[in-house]
Amino acid sequence: MVVAGDFKNGITFEMEGNVLQVVEFQHVKPGKGAAFVRTKLKNVITGAVIEKTFSPTDKFENAYVERKDMQYLYSDGELYYFMDMETYDQLPINADKLGDDFKFVKENMMCRIVSYKGNVFAVEPPTFVELAVTETDPGFAGNTATNTLKPATLETGAVIKVPLFINEGDVLKVDTRTGEYLSRA
Repeated sequence: MVVAGDFKNGITFEMEGNVLQVVEFQHVKPGKGAAFVRTKLKNVITGAVIEKTFSPTDKFENAYVERKDMQYLYSDGELYYFMDMETYDQLPINADKLGDDFKFVKENMMCRIVSYKGNVFAVEPPTFVELAVTETDPGFAGNTATNTLKPATLETGAVIKVPLFINEGDVLKVDTRTGEYLSRA
């Protein structure tokens, strides 16, 4: 059990059938009336953020969200297969559980599978990946001073904006959270 008066950032708990994580909290003791806890909560399954106030004595069931590193193997169209590197069990996951940032993942990369009570609700790719450029306009030497960008297609099929000096075959470091080019690898 977790008590609202003991909330800290990152704590997950169950409330009204939802799994919520504390993003921000503030204990408020007004001059008049009872103290309360003002929170900003994130639904870990849907991603929705809500603000709610609680009495410091409100009690909730702890929710244990499991995060496990697994290797992405392949896709057969609708299902994406991941392998547990300890037990070698394969886990098929529907495409709707994958986020937009999964377009930067290629076969054999390690991903974090996030589940609650055995139900997978998210797949987190690595924060930074190194991918080769398969298609882009030819680069020009010396074009490093301006912030002009051009589109480049990566080996996974994802398209990102890169500086003019990038050529086909270059290996780039990409931030999967934002889809931004960081540097050449």
